[in-house]
Amino acid sequence: METTEKSIEVLNDLIEINNDRVAGFTHAAKELGDQDPQLSTIFIDFKNQSRENVHQLGTTINKNGGEIEMGMSGSGAIHRMWLDVKTAFSGHDRKSILEECERGEDAIKKAYERALDTQNALPPHFIEIILNQQQGIIAAHNRIKALRDSED
Repeated sequence: METTEKSIEVLNDLIEINNDRVAGFTHAAKELGDQDPQLSTIFIDFKNQSRENVHQLGTTINKNGGEIEMGMSGSGAIHRMWLDVKTAFSGHDRKSILEECERGEDAIKKAYERALDTQNALPPHFIEIILNQQQGIIAAHNRIKALRDSED
């Protein structure tokens, strides 16, 4: 039972950071407003990706008898506060927003790497779900990074 509880805890941690990501991309799209509809659309796509991740993780937790924790991480609150401060001083600059989004993407990439650590001893079906989601997270990170790099 302890292994199942630990596995569910790992999935709940991923739910929290995906919820942070939803809030972060919602905020970033709002900060851009009508200035950059193409980038806002990308942010909305990534927000929806995390919503789907949360749904999939939550379904897996339910199927395994666990309780879903739908909150956000403490570091996520700090991340959003930092974005608020930075955009207030930068005048909602596209490059600054992309830099902060890349920081957020770095954090979620690390969370997925930690989740897959062999010490977590996750069951194979949990690992499969996390690996599939991780591929999308990495692709999103790379896209944000490429957009940020194009601003130089």
